[in-house]
Parts: sequence; structure tokens; C-alpha cells
Amino acid sequence: MSYLLGIDIGTSGTKTLLFNSYNRKVVASSSSEYALYQPHIGWAEQQPDDWWRATVTTIKDVIDKSGINGESIKGIGLTGQMHGMVLLDKQGKVLRPSIIWCDQRTSEECEEITSKVGKDELINITANPSMTNFTATKVLWIKKHQPEIFERVHKILLPKDFIRFKLTGEFATEVSDASGTQFLDVPNRKWSKTILERLDIPLEWMPNLYESQEISGYVTSEVAKLTGLKEGTPVVGGAGDQAAGAIGNGIVKPGIVSSTIGTSGVVFAYTDELSIDPKGRVHTFCHAMPNAWHVMGVTQGAGLSLQWFRDNFAGAEKDLANFLGIDPYELMTKQAEKSNPGCNGLIYLPYLMGERSPHLDPYARGVFFGISAKHTRNDMIRSVMEGVAYSLRDSLEIIAEMGIDISHIRASGGGARSSLWRQIQGDIFKTPIHTISIEEGPAFGAALLAGVGIGIYNDVPQACEAVINIEDTIEPIQENVIIYDKYYEIYKDLYRSLKDHYIQIAKIEGSLFHD
Repeated sequence: MSYLLGIDIGTSGTKTLLFNSYNRKVVASSSSEYALYQPHIGWAEQQPDDWWRATVTTIKDVIDKSGINGESIKGIGLTGQMHGMVLLDKQGKVLRPSIIWCDQRTSEECEEITSKVGKDELINITANPSMTNFTATKVLWIKKHQPEIFERVHKILLPKDFIRFKLTGEFATEVSDASGTQFLDVPNRKWSKTILERLDIPLEWMPNLYESQEISGYVTSEVAKLTGLKEGTPVVGGAGDQAAGAIGNGIVKPGIVSSTIGTSGVVFAYTDELSIDPKGRVHTFCHAMPNAWHVMGVTQGAGLSLQWFRDNFAGAEKDLANFLGIDPYELMTKQAEKSNPGCNGLIYLPYLMGERSPHLDPYARGVFFGISAKHTRNDMIRSVMEGVAYSLRDSLEIIAEMGIDISHIRASGGGARSSLWRQIQGDIFKTPIHTISIEEGPAFGAALLAGVGIGIYNDVPQACEAVINIEDTIEPIQENVIIYDKYYEIYKDLYRSLKDHYIQIAKIEGSLFHD
């Protein structure tokens, strides 16, 4: 019997799952959390060694829980948070904490990259404008502010690829995750010598590049002893978390789109023809399957917004949930259900970590607009959920404008567990929202890629067809659609009205970013 391992190096923790390819069931999963460090406002860093400790812990845990022998695991797939920068020296030692995807310190480096490459050429080569999230800006920040570290760099890795290095000893990545570095020629699926030369980054610092289902290395004897895995177990390229999540959600053919609410929120659309938004409002990356790409829009503070509200204003719900042995989000959702669609004129802008799609603004701030004495916490909770959905609709409308088919939307991520949040999405998007039979997300997609890599499945679409079924569909409520259409027009205008004020606030603070 063949088992597949999927490992997801997430922002809040690492999740590892064990999938039985014979009976098509996830037989065990394990998660391990770690810290996120914010030395200054707008900064976000993590320790790569924390990821590795969590990986070892969760691998051992799923093997123990399942009761299988590590030799039964025939392939491993990796996924994880995109854009994070891991710098290694010649001995393979980590030079500094990883600057991760949501860090916003690199606005000056964005301008530098655009100036050195040229705005149009940058989009033509990398399919995206320069953004604070991307790895290239982080490397240039190190070059400028920590030259003593920059001089010792031997390899630049992404978070999941650091774990690959620890598992296999190989310096490797794959095209979907590499698309988010801004070092990749996205149309041609190879490192861009033009970009690297103009930014004065050696090509030798880049890891070997694979397609997502290709075998990139094998588990070493040292790791086998440490984890219980078998020495020589293949590790495939894997994928960035959004592409892997899309594989796990069956987003592998035209017309099928996913709406994922995790820490961030992502609208993800498959395309077998390269399509780039010339305004750079949404991203085009290589998909985790050959000869395919995906277009995605990202809301920085999606599930993060509800988590922020929970942690700062829902202490009573947390205490009661702990007493009842339930998730505090269940209690918050019940409160939100008592509010009317549109929250009696209360609109939330989910810009707690700046914004990415469609505004590309690291200075944007969260807003509750229209609040009055009549509003209650029920309205505030629901407005957070609605504001996230409005933001995701921004991206959906741009993707449709690009001529990409949107005929079937699947909800995934933690937000998909809430029937209310799915209904809100359906009403705001004006389309049915589907959920599938498996909720395991990126780790599951990574496991399927491992199955393709070792030959259990012929290709990615066959793997998805074999294991994924539609489980539930929520239809939009027409009267709610009418209400949300009216408020959405106001929502769109609010950012434009407030944009200059965001910058003024940053100036009053002295600077949003610090050396």
C-alpha cells in the first residue's frame, strides 16, 4: 500500500498529512506552530530553523498516529508560504531570520527594481510589477542595509525549499513558487538572466529549477534516522501554497476558480494561455502543472482581519468557547448571523497589512466606515466578513476583465468552514459557491503532486479527478445580491478617497519602515 506525505510550511505553523493513495483517504495529520517576529511596524520575520523543527515533529507524529512503517511512504510533496527569503552561506547555514511574504519594509527597493529593469519590461518578463511581498525586494534590502550578510550569501531559497534542503541536501525549487521571487522569466519558466544581471544578483545563487511534479531529491540517511522516513524517499518539486492549494481544490482546468480565505485571501484562476494584467493589479504565475499558468488576486488581511478582531475584542467569546470546548469563531459567526446583510451601512476595509490586489499599497490601513450608535458587535463581526468578500470581488472582476473564464467558484481555506462566510461570498460574487469533499488544502495538493511524480497518477488532472468530489453548493440570495451591489460601489470608492490620508499617517509616524 502506497502512502504520500504532504508538508505545508505555513505562516502560523507547519502542517503535515499522510494520504493513502489506495483508499483515497487522509489517514493522519499533524500541525506545529511557531512565532512570527515584528521588530518594527510593517516588518515580518521568522526563523527557518523553527520551520525545520516543526517539520520533523509533524512527520514523526503522523507516522506514529498512523502506525505505518516509514518505508510505506513512497513520495513527499512540499508546499508553503511564498516569497519568503532564506539566505544560506557556503556551509548551508542560515545567515539571518527569513523576511517573509507580508513584510512591507521594501517600498524603496520596489522603486529601485522598476527603475533598473523598466516598468513594462519587468511585467513582460516576470508577469508582475515590483511589490514589497516579492523575494527580490528583500534581497536588495539586505544588500543595502546589511552588506556584511549580503557578502556571505551562497544560495537564496524560499521557505519550502529550505525544508527540501534539510530533507535532501539539494538546492532546488520549482516554477510556481519561483514565480513569486521576481527573478523568474514566467512566460518561459526559467530564471531571468536579464533581471538578475540588472539587479547584480549572481545566477549561481539561484537553486535548480523544476516543474512541480518532478523529483528534485531524495531523503538523506541522517533525516531518515531523525524522522522515521526511509532513506531515498523521493521529494518532488511541490508548489507555492496557493498553487498547491489549487491542486488540492481541483483548479486544474479552465472555468474553475477558487476563493480561499486563510490568513490572506486569494482568488485563483487556471489558464492554459499566458495572460498578464498590464496594470499589475493581479498576479500571473506558473501553475503547478506543465504548460499552465494561474492568475490570482491577493487580499493581505483576510482571515487575519477576523483573527485580529477575535484576539482584541472577543475575549468573552474566547473564554466561553474554551469552557464549551468549541472554536471561538463559531460563537462569532452566530453573532454575525444576527446582523443584516450590509450591516446597516457599516463597511470594513481589510487593509491591516497594507494591500496587494488591486491597490499595491503598503501604507493602506484597515477602516470601519459608517459606524454609528446603532451598530453592535454583531454588525462589526459581519462587516469584517463582508469587507473581505468585497476585496476578493475586486480581484474576480479584474480576472474576468482579462477574458479568463469564471464559471465555477470553489471556496477553501478556514473561511470555507463557515456557511455564513460562504453565503456572503456567493451573494457578493453573485454566483454559486461550491465546496469539495476534502478540506486539507495545500498539504493535500503537495501530496497529490508527489503521487504524480512517482507514477501513481499519470498527470495532475487525473490525480484531481480520482480524489475530488463536490460536496456542497450554496446559491446566492437575490435580495442580498441587490444590497451588496450597492454597498460594493461605496466600498470601491473608499480606498480612492483615503489613499492620500494613509500616506499622511505614515509621515506623521515618522516612517512606516525602519532601517
